[in-house]
Amino acid sequence: MFPSAILACSTCRVTMIAGGGDAAGWSIFFLLGVILAVLGGIGLFMFRMARREKEHLDPSLSDDYVPSDPTR
Repeated sequence: MFPSAILACSTCRVTMIAGGGDAAGWSIFFLLGVILAVLGGIGLFMFRMARREKEHLDPSLSDDYVPSDPTR
């Protein structure tokens, strides 16, 4: 048996061979770009939120928490 016959039906295999297989490669590349754009947007949002929180923090609203010494 041929491995390509096991991996895909005959219609998909013939279409992939006839089309050159470029569509599958470009779709994977496109989806990778979309995933990177979404993750970059989430990271940028978190960075901006942390920066704005640091710039606009009112010291009177912060507590004076000092962690206890765990060795005692």
